[in-house]
Amino acid sequence: MTAAGFLETTRSAYDARAAEYSALFRDPLADQPLDRALIDTFADLVKATDAGPIADLGCGPGHYTAYLHARGLPVLGIDLAPGMVEQARQEHPGIRFEVGSMFALELADGSVGGVFSHYSIIHTPPERVHELFDEFSRVLAPGGHVLLSFSATDEPSPQVAESYDHVVALAYRWSTDMISGMLRERSIIETARLVFSGDQDARRGFPRVFLLASKTG
Repeated sequence: MTAAGFLETTRSAYDARAAEYSALFRDPLADQPLDRALIDTFADLVKATDAGPIADLGCGPGHYTAYLHARGLPVLGIDLAPGMVEQARQEHPGIRFEVGSMFALELADGSVGGVFSHYSIIHTPPERVHELFDEFSRVLAPGGHVLLSFSATDEPSPQVAESYDHVVALAYRWSTDMISGMLRERSIIETARLVFSGDQDARRGFPRVFLLASKTG
């Protein structure tokens, strides 16, 4: 599939289910205390750094964006799917949301203090994911923080990405060490990880990961 084809397929798939996603995930942290604790920690770190706003990349209907905003942080939501952005603007009118691609963010170099990416890399083909991290690094200020979540694999090899059938579009699960290493190559250094095993997360049947990292100054 060409780059344009991959993006268009993902955009169209999420546009078609934007209203459904907005309703389904309206309170995504209600029964996820560990997720909430790490997101709160990320928010506190960004606030302490005071290096710029948070960019919620792949924000979907904006519910996580709104959670971060409620913690007193300036935050911008960006999503590939216009339908998702429309839902986000309707649900959270006091927050800025824009249509955009993580491959070419319309943000200045070093202009954000935090990058929040919640399952927004999972539809990216393995040969293209390094481009996303190049953009994360470009827009993130020195001392800024990243909180990245994704579907993981138990395979110990650091070079693994496995495809799986996602309810919306083809998706990939990643080696946590591989993702951490790719960030490190861009001077974004892991500070913590939270791993939920497949047994603990029956909804997916395989691990999911939060990876917290900071950009060296």
